[in-house]
Amino acid sequence: VQLVESGGGLVQPGGSLRLSCAASGFTFSLYYIRWYRQAPGKGRELVATISSSGRITNYEDSVKGRFTISRDNANNTVYLQMNNLKPDDTAVYYCNAGNYWGKGTLVTVSS
Repeated sequence: VQLVESGGGLVQPGGSLRLSCAASGFTFSLYYIRWYRQAPGKGRELVATISSSGRITNYEDSVKGRFTISRDNANNTVYLQMNNLKPDDTAVYYCNAGNYWGKGTLVTVSS
C-alpha cells in the first residue's frame, strides 16, 4: 500500500498550488480520502474530505472557498487545489485513506 503526495513547495501569499496524492496497493475507489496538515509545533488537522465517488466534499472552515478537493478514480489519484494561500497554510500536507497515510509534502507560504 502506498500513498505518495507531491506538489508542495514555496509560494508567495495569494499564490496557488495543486497537491496530488497517488495511491496504489488497495481499492482506491472504495475509500473516502482526506487531506490533513500539520504546521510547525502544532497538531495534525483535517483540511478536506472527499467521498469514494467524489460527490461529497467537506472542508475545514479556514480553507472553505480557497481549497478544492477532487479525485480521479480511474487513475487512483486525489488532488487538493489550493488558491489564495496564506502564511497560516504553511504545513506538511498528508493524504489519508482509512488506516493508510502518505509521508507528506511541505507547503511553505512566505514572501
